[in-house]
Amino acid sequence: MLKKILTYGAIAGVIVGTPLFLMTVTLKAPLPHPWGMVIGYLTMLIALSAVFIAVKRHRDVELGGVIKFWPALGLGLGISVVAGLFYVFAWEVAQMVADVDYIGDMARMELERMRADGAAADKLSAYAAEMEAFKASYANPLIRLPLTFVEIFSVGVLVSLITAALLRNSRFLPARA
Repeated sequence: MLKKILTYGAIAGVIVGTPLFLMTVTLKAPLPHPWGMVIGYLTMLIALSAVFIAVKRHRDVELGGVIKFWPALGLGLGISVVAGLFYVFAWEVAQMVADVDYIGDMARMELERMRADGAAADKLSAYAAEMEAFKASYANPLIRLPLTFVEIFSVGVLVSLITAALLRNSRFLPARA
């Protein structure tokens, strides 16, 4: 089981980490907020499809077409942890290589949007102060690393729950004879 977790987790990690690294290094600034989120979470979902593939393969090949919810969930969460570690590593290396001020750039883009929308000066200054405080805390690896991990792991938990719920039913995509 550990080999399966490490193998499929590494596959998912490479699938999610490579675009993250390449986009960060080549763009050197965050994408506009909606597009960055869409691309990021879509990449995570594609990568974490490895959870579904691994659980289905384990159910059909090793277990004769039947798996219980908790073992399926455990396998999915294990894969998600490994993928999350790859994701964190890719983000850290990308930040070092590109030398980006991600939080500062994100704050500047949001402030520009707020100004364009006609936000009051006190609201703008409050947001700027809030982002400066966040930027200071984000510089601490003990805060940044878990925050980065939670970004992908929360998606992994959701994918693992859905996968375990679907594949515990042996009639759902049954094994081929």
